[in-house]
Amino acid sequence: MSEVRIAAEPRTEFGKGAARRTRRAGKVPAVLYGHGTDPQHITLPGHELMLALKTPNVLLTIDGVGGGSELALPKDVQRDPIKGFLEHVDLLLVKRGEKVTVDLPVNVVGDVVPGGVVQQEAVQISVETEATHIPESVELSIEGVEVGTQLLAKDLKLPSGTTLATDEETLILQITDASASAGDTETEAEAEAAEAAAEAAAEAAAEGEAEESAE
Repeated sequence: MSEVRIAAEPRTEFGKGAARRTRRAGKVPAVLYGHGTDPQHITLPGHELMLALKTPNVLLTIDGVGGGSELALPKDVQRDPIKGFLEHVDLLLVKRGEKVTVDLPVNVVGDVVPGGVVQQEAVQISVETEATHIPESVELSIEGVEVGTQLLAKDLKLPSGTTLATDEETLILQITDASASAGDTETEAEAEAAEAAAEAAAEAAAEGEAEESAE
């Protein structure tokens, strides 16, 4: 897994105005919590943090807190819904060897059988793993899987030291018949076309009534 060292500064101002000033200075307000300790309010360098967060479940070594450094995982990242810049980050304190629950992306490997289509229901799965050895993803092979087969969470290939933190019967994907899927798509397209035609007819009728009323 990826580990990034980043410098923190204590945060003493709070509220929306203070947060805006912090962001204008190129920093991001954050809170560091966990292990029964009081939350620590800090600021982190915005550009470095943005680059670090490009890696899911990145392990951060936070310098400048508690007279030394702390290990932490990002738990909640708030971004501006329009511009996308970082607004606030919640960080969870962790220790080496400690188990944590995280969401990992499901990486589908292998080729689908001829005539089959992959219908993926879950793109990530919750697992329990060591905080300092979080895998980048979990694999699910579809090589040779027949049409009509459902693959569940228990079919995932989990890295050593990683266990499921969700129901093992959770549906991850199924292999469906390509011809049936094409038929469904055509049916949906026909239904949408019929709905659009009905709406156009209704609008035309309304306009006609409006014109008659005007006369």
